[in-house]
Amino acid sequence: MTGTSIVRIRGRDCPAELGLSALLAAYHLRTEEEKGAAVPDVGALPARYRAEISDPRSAFADDVVLVARRGDRSAGCVVVTAPVAGRTELKRLWTVPEHRGHGVASALIGTALTHAAAVGVGTVALSVWRWRTEALSLYERLGFAAVESWDERDDLVCMERAVQPAGAC
Repeated sequence: MTGTSIVRIRGRDCPAELGLSALLAAYHLRTEEEKGAAVPDVGALPARYRAEISDPRSAFADDVVLVARRGDRSAGCVVVTAPVAGRTELKRLWTVPEHRGHGVASALIGTALTHAAAVGVGTVALSVWRWRTEALSLYERLGFAAVESWDERDDLVCMERAVQPAGAC
């Protein structure tokens, strides 16, 4: 994790210079490729993904966005959804390929878990494509366990982890 810092910001306040749009574009283009539906550019992505990329401030207005920085460059991101009934979800975890293996994803998730506890969340959830075996291993190492799916899409693994809300005994 040496050299990695995490910027935490409310989605609606996310400055363009953090490069969130580029991180989201890379995430979505890679995901479509892995699903066997590669597209040539952002313009060919499904509308809901294009909306996130073109206007992340609106797409994630009520969420918290974490951006990992290594030096003066953005190295990864994750979105922590606004809590609902004591539960929050991690979405769009992405590490720029050249920064993988340096603890970026672990730092992002660790910061997300700390944030969740600080705002009183008891459960952090996420979903991950079955073929992303390295991500699955990371999540398991960080205490997430597979649970019954809340999503009807094939090949998604839903996972959860309890967190101790700040100030709880």
